Parts: sequence; structure tokens; C-alpha cells
Amino acid sequence: MKLEGLKVLDLSLFLPGPHLTMMMADHGADVIKIEPPQGEPVRSVGLRQNGHSVWFRNTHRNKRCITLNLKIAEARTAFLALARDADVIVEAFRPGIVDRLGVGYAAVSAINPRIVYCSISAFGQHGPLSQSPAHDLAVQAEAGLLSVNLGADGQPAMPGLPAADMAASLMALSGILMALLRREQTGRGDYLDIAMYDSLLAWTPNVMGPVFAEGRAAQVRDERSWGGSSFYGIYATADGAHLTLGGGEHKFVQALLGALGRPDLIETALLPPGKAHEPVRAFLRQSFAQRTLEQWTQFLTPLDIAWAPVRNLHEAVHSAQAAARGMLVEQPAGQPHLGLPIKFSDEPGQLHGRLDEPGQSTDQLLHDIGYDDASIAALRQSGAIG
Repeated sequence: MKLEGLKVLDLSLFLPGPHLTMMMADHGADVIKIEPPQGEPVRSVGLRQNGHSVWFRNTHRNKRCITLNLKIAEARTAFLALARDADVIVEAFRPGIVDRLGVGYAAVSAINPRIVYCSISAFGQHGPLSQSPAHDLAVQAEAGLLSVNLGADGQPAMPGLPAADMAASLMALSGILMALLRREQTGRGDYLDIAMYDSLLAWTPNVMGPVFAEGRAAQVRDERSWGGSSFYGIYATADGAHLTLGGGEHKFVQALLGALGRPDLIETALLPPGKAHEPVRAFLRQSFAQRTLEQWTQFLTPLDIAWAPVRNLHEAVHSAQAAARGMLVEQPAGQPHLGLPIKFSDEPGQLHGRLDEPGQSTDQLLHDIGYDDASIAALRQSGAIG
């Protein structure tokens, strides 16, 4: 597999870091999860199935788990021994904590200059908000994304996706792989400062037109990406379900309005997004409300237009498309996982479904770096390991 032979130490908790290191594990990296004495929090968050939370199973598969209390000197010594031949370290503490613990980039790179060390935080390692505690929702609020995520009442609504978490996960993975590639030429690792805030802002080029070109906040209802275009929106059907139109290219507009007997609206539907689209939106709202989603599926499927039914999550992961793409995997049987989104023709990733209990691999990993049974027992007695 592509990352076979890489050793990754994962100090992170919750979602962004564990998700990216899971993707590395899926593609062959040896990922060692460093858990605090109380364990990874998501082990006990949300619904459980077959002894593990669904969240934990879908962020921690294929990893080995060791419990270290890094507040104790002997545990820090063990961590640095693990780090001596590691390739990547990922941490997601508040800025400054790993340095105070003695396991930050400076300490590790002094003994392993090839290390690629990635810190993920809400707002980055510097800046006025760097020490502010925050999870995804607060970051989306600060980054301006919550202001454009409006409910039917026109007020900010809870987002359906932890976009800041997942943007940071993917940015961190990209940065780590860049640093590993460069290390092949220089022999040196590097330090990455990944902020959820930065990552989310970087995902907004298609909606920054009003901000950059006109110096104003977006008028959400009139912008192309949020319903300002009649052919880029959500419509209710007669049975209370919904469908989306997801593309306003001329050919799609012509195909649908022609099939609905309103070619006179084509010119209006091709205008710039905004209030001018209201006659088309009104016609489409009225039309879609007259038939069920199943009836519209039969009507729309033969047409060359960009549309989709609004599925719930259960329908989505059990769809024919998800099955064809391998995005629902039961490994082992009865333990569903989200599949691997990165698909290689040669050396594809593998989902083994290994799920360590807290500290399950502690003794073996310490043996591997030279600790004998007596030393391990002493560490356990001191509280350095679980």
C-alpha cells in the first residue's frame, strides 16, 4: 500500500486528527494512537454497536493504541523513544501544551530531524484567537460560514456537516504528504501549523465574489450557491419529500423548462442570480409540489439535467451508488464502516476493521523500543502508562 513503512504517532483527539491518521492507516501506515489515561473521548460519544461507539470505529480503525500519561516524566521518555524513528506526529492540543509537556516539535526534531510534525488547532498557533477553546461550530461561526447557513426563518441554523473539522483533516493530510515528499529530497522533516479556521476559509473561493469584488457581505438568498439561481436550489414535492436542481447550464435549463412546457422562462432562468429568478422559482415550486418524489424521479431521470432526490443518511449509505463505490463496508460482519474515499488502481487501501481497546498495544509497543517486563511494570506502577 502507498504508505506502508511509515510510522505515525497520533496524539490527537475527537475528529480532525484521528480522521486523517485513519486515512493514513487505511493506506498502510503503522498508526500508533497515544491515548491519555481517561482514553479517547469519542469512545463514549454517541451510539454504540458491538462494544464500540460508531464514531470511534470510523476514526480509529487499523490503529494500535497505547496509553501514556504525558504529565509524568517516565511517560514522556517513552513517547520520545517511540518518536525517535517515527515519520509523522499529529497533535491537536491547545497551542503551547505539547511544548510545555516536552513532546513538541523542538524536542522531537532534536532527536529525529526527519520528523514531520503536524499541529491541528481551532485557530492556529498564533493570532488573537489562538488560545480560545473551540470545536467545529464556533470555528464555522468565526469564519463566517454559519452566517450563510440559514434556516427557513432566515436565521443561522445548525450546520449539517462538521466542515471545519473535516477541512482541517484534509488540509493536514495534504500538508503531511507534501512534507514527506519533500523529505525525500532534503532528508529533513518539517512542522505544520494547521488551523481549522484557515482550512475553512480556504474552502470559500466560489462564494467570495461579494466580499472581494464589492466589499460587502453576501445577500444569501440572492447568491448563486445559496438559492439565488432557480436551477440551483431545493424544491418540495407533493409527498413532503424534496429534490434538488444542481446545475444552471443552458442545456439543463432548456431540457427541463422545455419538458415542463415553459420554454418562455428559459431566458429568465439564465439571468444572473438574484430576485430576477423569482418567476422561475415560483413556477418550479408550484410544479414540483404537484407530484410525488417517485413520480418526479420517473419524469426527470430520462432528461439530461442535474438533479437529485434529497436522501436521508440511512438511504444514502444503503444506496446502489454507495454500494458500487464501496462506501459502506462491514468489516468484520455486523460492524459497518464508511469506506475508503481515496481509490488507487495499484496498491489500494485496505480496511481491516482492527479496533484496539484502550492501551491494548501498550506492552508490545514498549517491548519493541527496548523496555523489559520489569520496566513496563514500573511504568504502570507510577501511573505513566495504563
